[in-house]
Order: sequence, then C-alpha cells, then structure tokens
Amino acid sequence: MKYINYYSSPLGKILLAADSEGLTGLWFEGQKYFAKGLCPEHEEKDLPVFHRTKEWLSLYFSGRQPDFLPELHLVGTPFQLAVWEILQQIPYGKTITYKEIAQKIAAQTYVQVLSAQAVGGAVGQNEISVIVPCHRVVGTGGSLTGYAGGIEKKRKLLMLEKVDMSAFFTPKKGTAL
Repeated sequence: MKYINYYSSPLGKILLAADSEGLTGLWFEGQKYFAKGLCPEHEEKDLPVFHRTKEWLSLYFSGRQPDFLPELHLVGTPFQLAVWEILQQIPYGKTITYKEIAQKIAAQTYVQVLSAQAVGGAVGQNEISVIVPCHRVVGTGGSLTGYAGGIEKKRKLLMLEKVDMSAFFTPKKGTAL
C-alpha cells in the first residue's frame, strides 16, 4: 500500500509518498512527472517517515543543511539507482555536471564512454526531488537545465544553498523549462 501526505514549502505545495519501506516520492505540485509511480490506490495517512521528511524539509527550507535523511525507498533500474546514488553524494551547496556523473558511472562499471544524455534521463526520473538533489546537476558550461520542477525552482533551490550563481545561465530552449 502507498500512502501520501503534503508539505507546504516556500516554493509551493509538495506531495509526499511512502510505502512500508520508506519515502518513495516527493514532487512539487504541477511539476513534470508529478506523482509518477504513485499507484492509484493510496491513502492519505500520517506516518513517521512523513514526520521525518517534513522535519528535513523544514530545516532545508530554513537555509540549513539537514544532518539526517528520512528513510528512502528508491525504485528504479540498476542504472537509475547508480545515478541516484551519485546524486545523494553531491555536497550541499555544490553542483556537478551530467558529464561528470557519466564519467563516474563509466568508471564504476568499466564502460569506456557513457552518454551524459543517458544520465540526464536517469536524473529526470528521480522521484524524490530535493532530498535526492537532482537540482544540483547542471549542464556543462553552466546551463541550468533538466529540472522537472522547473528552472525557476532549480535556481531558487541552488540560491537557498548559497551556490555562486554567477557562472550559470537559463537556456532559451530546452525540455525542462
């Protein structure tokens, strides 16, 4: 059974989803892929994992780096899980490029070359936004692209983390604007 709950953030309402193993989803209302993977049969319920998630989000949105994670239950392909593991290792207030993630995965799997576009596809399928920090991934050259929550939310999340935004720009065209 899947359960849902809501959190009101400074950037808009957030839908939380969980199962018996942990948090399975965190989406900004109206974002691309909103509630993807959430089965139609779910129940709104107040669970401990939601309390921990809301505590984490409250710390985060107050401009502080949380020193704990709520229990997560990431569901994906082995490739997606490898990419999401790297996302979780990106330090608060830092960014990484899709290309750098591709190089890390290639080194881990002994593949000579891995496409940054393949990484972008896996990053885009991350269902636990903010906590699994896909907003910290940027294009080579400083392009703020590829965030399902929208580029403006990505920019605000990075600014909240006090990332130096001077090297970044918003592309005029793209799939996640």
